[in-house]
Amino acid sequence: MDYEFRYSQMNAKKTSSMFQCMKRLFDLFFATTLLVLTSPVILVTVCAVKIESSGQIIYRQRRVGHRGNEFTIYKIRSMEENAEASGAKWAEKNDPRITKVGHFIRKTRIDELPQLWNVLKGEMSIIGPRPERPMFTKEFQVLYPKFTQRLVVKPGLTGWAQVNGGYDISPKEKLKLDLEYINSMSIKNEARILCKTIQVVLSGSGAR
Repeated sequence: MDYEFRYSQMNAKKTSSMFQCMKRLFDLFFATTLLVLTSPVILVTVCAVKIESSGQIIYRQRRVGHRGNEFTIYKIRSMEENAEASGAKWAEKNDPRITKVGHFIRKTRIDELPQLWNVLKGEMSIIGPRPERPMFTKEFQVLYPKFTQRLVVKPGLTGWAQVNGGYDISPKEKLKLDLEYINSMSIKNEARILCKTIQVVLSGSGAR
């Protein structure tokens, strides 16, 4: 699927700088380390999901990534099987489709851990704008002309928008925060977002 987007002079500089090389090295180190450390947690969670409900354990979904390239994202299933049989829709607070185990792994962000594999494959970064589904990307491109500027960087496991509201803010506000991140990318800000992510995970804020 084609996505219309243009690089600004600022973004071209950001995507070609030494910073991106350092960012990739950090991604590889952090993703590998975290996968090793959290593998027991992932295993226990997979067993809990299997015991609670039937169906696939790892949820696969197409998302739009860097430069508009689509890829398959991985999550531990937190909703009932065939939760989107009637069509895709945004998750809501107290969403009845979410299982009991699902509520816990969403609150703690354990369901996102399989995306470390996406990071190792180079499809995602640890920090960046969260990737959207193709249908929502097309919709947001029409509603918000600057939406495609998010595609000049790799999508992230966590990001500036996620540590400043997460699920509780509108797509328009998320876009504003994502562009703020892109316009001020630096090692200092990466560390800042990572520290805030740890706080968000420990507090369980912004989850659905």
